[in-house]
Amino acid sequence: MAYGKLKGRIVEKFGSQARFADALGTTENTVSRKMQSKVGFSKDDMIRWAKLLDIPTERIPDYFFCGEN
Repeated sequence: MAYGKLKGRIVEKFGSQARFADALGTTENTVSRKMQSKVGFSKDDMIRWAKLLDIPTERIPDYFFCGEN
């Protein structure tokens, strides 16, 4: 699954993708499209998501640039 580690972190911290989308101030559809690689992540997206998910800056590549994408 693309972004499997990221999805796991979202569920761990927020319980669901929908709750995470609410915390971001966006729609679940927007989050879903990014998670399905239909829309890319900007640098700002990665920083913002990492902050909400308590992902240290140096670990961002582990979640956003993994080999399974």
